[in-house]
Amino acid sequence: MVRILLVDDEPTHVELIRRAFERHPTNFELCVAGTIHEARSLLSTSFPSLIITDWRLPDGEGTELIIAPANPDEIPVIVMTGHGNERVAVDSIKSGALDYIVKSDSSLVDMPHTAERALREHNNILRRKQAELELQHRVTELEVVNRVSIALRSAESLSEMILLLVDETIKALDTSLAVFWLYNPSTGKLEQALERGAVQCPEANAMIDNGEIVERVFSSGEPFISKDFASEKEHSSCSLVPVGWGGICVPVKTSQEVIGVLLVAVELPREFKNSEFHLLTTLAEIAGNAIHRTRLFEMTERSLQRLATLRAIDQAISSNTDLTLTLNILLNHAKNLLNIDTIAILRLNPITNILEHKASQGFHGHYISPMNSKLGEGLAGMAALERRSLSLSSIQPRLTDSSVQEKALADTFKAQFYVPLISKGIVRGVLGVYHQTALDPDIEWESFLEAIAGQAAIAIENAELFEGLQRSNMELSAAYNATIEGWSKALDLRDRETEGHTKRVVELTRDLARAMGMEDKALIHITRGALLHDIGKMGVPDNILNKTGPLSDEEWGLMRKHTIFAYEMLSPITYLRPALDIPHYHHEKWDGSGYPEGLKGEQIPLSARIFAIVDVWDALRSNRPYRKAWSDEKALAYILEHKGTHFDPKVVDTFMSLPNKTASR
Repeated sequence: MVRILLVDDEPTHVELIRRAFERHPTNFELCVAGTIHEARSLLSTSFPSLIITDWRLPDGEGTELIIAPANPDEIPVIVMTGHGNERVAVDSIKSGALDYIVKSDSSLVDMPHTAERALREHNNILRRKQAELELQHRVTELEVVNRVSIALRSAESLSEMILLLVDETIKALDTSLAVFWLYNPSTGKLEQALERGAVQCPEANAMIDNGEIVERVFSSGEPFISKDFASEKEHSSCSLVPVGWGGICVPVKTSQEVIGVLLVAVELPREFKNSEFHLLTTLAEIAGNAIHRTRLFEMTERSLQRLATLRAIDQAISSNTDLTLTLNILLNHAKNLLNIDTIAILRLNPITNILEHKASQGFHGHYISPMNSKLGEGLAGMAALERRSLSLSSIQPRLTDSSVQEKALADTFKAQFYVPLISKGIVRGVLGVYHQTALDPDIEWESFLEAIAGQAAIAIENAELFEGLQRSNMELSAAYNATIEGWSKALDLRDRETEGHTKRVVELTRDLARAMGMEDKALIHITRGALLHDIGKMGVPDNILNKTGPLSDEEWGLMRKHTIFAYEMLSPITYLRPALDIPHYHHEKWDGSGYPEGLKGEQIPLSARIFAIVDVWDALRSNRPYRKAWSDEKALAYILEHKGTHFDPKVVDTFMSLPNKTASR
């Protein structure tokens, strides 16, 4: 059921519209109000899908229903009037009306179709806004993650890193309370490393006992969400969070283990959104790997060298969009610092569940190389399926059913290690390390291998995020262009006299602009401008636009304002501003006798000067109710005759040299 609120004090018009909706197959429910006061009263108790209002009502103008508080839910509004004029039309559109209709028997009878078109347009607008909001949110999230990643990589000590993490987290989530605990391997306990905000516990370095929330999060590796931490049974008697504060407690992980816990709280009634929870877990994951790398940095000189390498890999990840190049840089560093013969990355294809060879270093002198394998099959497949690191020694007994390729690898490389590439809980692939002689790696070596795997997982994830963002941008751009083309087609359908005109002039305008030496980037805006050159005619009444006879002076005056209407309609749309020159100035003339501003010579933008010739050329060669189409020769003669008066002489010369200007009508 589609609910329509009709606001009109003329019973005959109301009855005509009511009958039209009753005859229409769509299931409409029409509610009628005769005044603005009645309409507001109805809006306070119901939520229609569309408002159709007369402009002149007994207690005010119908445009008062467009904006809050009369219309707090931003219901689309169509304004109609029997006393239409330019000011009413402009005021209605400026006030936010979705459409403006001059009352007539035909327009009132056609109101159901008008309502359907308006609802479709409103839904399209809402979808575009939602897409823009989602894209902006994703961009903002990526900016925060990138800023925190850079900040964490720039920290020189563990304490500085924790300080940066907590402060950046508070800033990103717009709160004032956060506490960070870090696991101390020497004591086997979680220790409070840093706090921000109004914590109530007096101890500066509170130990966490078994059974409370933070310990549970640390032990399980799962986040905990609460509306009010003080009300939780597991909460410590020494409360770190004031009463009436809730939030999220997330584990801070490396690729293998939980090394800390981050609690961020907000005061009720505010609660964290899902997007904020996702951002916090992302920051916690980044922090976990960063803290892990820093601990290695502080342990030994060898760890210093390895972490410097990780930093270089991080920079390669953040500065490159070519995944193959990034992975090759990563593998080259890893091969040298791990002191191994060969290293490879197999990327998991989530559609086929096959690990596909993506990059490798060191196989040049061998006939044996890692082959693609299914998830769960082969050594690499088992590591990915079981989501844990495996070595050749740990799976040697399981080689009896292995393929010839697997056995050949085992004969060639006595040491093999496989690490799953996991980011945000998703397996992205497997990192394989191969050495011809046996290896007995220490904890540091294994930790560095895990860190490299983490970086590879992040590189793959970043590439997927970048590809998704590019795809979203392309889809958004395509939606914009489709919208423009839809507007253009709607204008052609409305102005029967010029149907098909827009498509022809767009193609010829592009050819002429290219011949004038304009770059491809400018051609994009010229194409949009040509498509929308007559968009201002939406503000011209149908009785003038479709008049078969000559227009009066007053009607010509209104018709000429379509260029101004175009500017007023399009200038608020940021991405269309570079395309405004054609809709705004294509009726200016070289000698200054054109409109709307009487620009002269090169005061007129080049794109408008180009389009002016194409527009006249197509118009002369098209049939009109008051004359037949001119021949090509006669139209060319007219263009030459008005060279230097109506048209730019240089543009005319270029136009005359175009080989395909007479190709279509």
